[in-house]
Amino acid sequence: MTGRKRVAKKSGPPVIDPYLPEAGNFGYRVSRYELELEYKVAINRLAGSATITAVTLAELKTFTLDLSNALAVSKVTVNGKRPSQFRSQAGKLHITLGERLPAGAAMTVTVRYGGTPRPIRSHWGAVGFEELTEGALVAGQPNGAASWFPCDDHPSAKASFRIQISTETVYFAVANGKLLSRRARAGMTTWIYEQAEPTSTYLVTLQIGVYERHRMSKNGVEIFSVLPDRLRADFEHDFGRQPQMMKLFEKLFGPYPLATGYTVVVTDDDLEIPLEAQGISIFGANHCGGQRSSERLIAHELAHQWFGNSVTAQRWRHIWLHEGFACYAEWLWSEHCGERTAHQWALHYHQRLKNSAQNLVLADPGPRDMFDDRVYKRGALTLHALRMRIGDASFFALLQEWTTRYRHGTVVTDDFTGMAAHYAEDSLRPLWDAWLYSPKVPSLDVWA
Repeated sequence: MTGRKRVAKKSGPPVIDPYLPEAGNFGYRVSRYELELEYKVAINRLAGSATITAVTLAELKTFTLDLSNALAVSKVTVNGKRPSQFRSQAGKLHITLGERLPAGAAMTVTVRYGGTPRPIRSHWGAVGFEELTEGALVAGQPNGAASWFPCDDHPSAKASFRIQISTETVYFAVANGKLLSRRARAGMTTWIYEQAEPTSTYLVTLQIGVYERHRMSKNGVEIFSVLPDRLRADFEHDFGRQPQMMKLFEKLFGPYPLATGYTVVVTDDDLEIPLEAQGISIFGANHCGGQRSSERLIAHELAHQWFGNSVTAQRWRHIWLHEGFACYAEWLWSEHCGERTAHQWALHYHQRLKNSAQNLVLADPGPRDMFDDRVYKRGALTLHALRMRIGDASFFALLQEWTTRYRHGTVVTDDFTGMAAHYAEDSLRPLWDAWLYSPKVPSLDVWA
């Protein structure tokens, strides 16, 4: 015994995900959000209400919702009654009930709020609701949903959505799901969308601009485009092969997971990177230049509808299950088009990774590196190593079982490695140890 006093570690509040310790909430599970909002573009003013249907998981006297401090709450009701107290602090709406709710109780929370929405600052830059030159967009990944509505903002918390948005009639408004109605009155148009499939909050989006909507494909999965008219000619060239891309991915990954089709939005502004939402991908005008130079990104965002949007990581440490799979889809599309094969891409990026810092563990990259390009490329290389090991028939059968069993669900890395074990004649543990759990980039030819 050294004589030193043992200092008890202070335990902070419990967290759902260490990568985003402030996001997510305890004590209930949301099944549905109904948003009734008005947005005035010229003054960047958002106002309205959110009705949240949930069930309690424990006896509740107090609970929280994620909501940006930029939005002020004017009224809250829980099951039709006003709570004894509510307050906003540090990105949370704290609600104290007059009477306790027992575990398993139905809970309907209605929040009236408004303000000047702005993105949320994060390790990865500004995320969430963002003004455009003429309109607005929502880029919610990973914790931006709270920038425009109160929610349980964590990928494992999936729910259905009804989004009603009113804005000036000159603008076209896009949200997730099926467009149920569009009504113009007194210079304003009200749009109502229904997203029935369970959806993570970060994948819920709102896109507003001087856009026109066109149907690209009605054979099989419906594909729509929403974009400024000035970009339409270049769009039809740059994005014109999406119906063939959809057909290939359905063949390789299984049926497209949404009943409402797929919409591609191109903003009038440039965007640094495209982004995915449930049933929607958002690109900037810079991705639509008439040279078909962004086709790998088009493939990447479409693939997210299966990998990330339908089959979603329970915790952000497992993000390679989104980005590695979407990156590998780029290589599969290239191979299908008679360009570089997936193996040629694998060799190319394997050399790049060998020349990069080898300090990233793919299965747990850490919050600051979870969007590092090495996660994308090493994730794709892991899949390619697996494909070489088990062969094409087993590899693509595995992908189809993966998207079917966990359709609209949430997963962790062990779910994938456990499923893959059924497609291999001997243990895959050495492969996973080398690619997922060791920072050193392994040799690629070992797995052939």
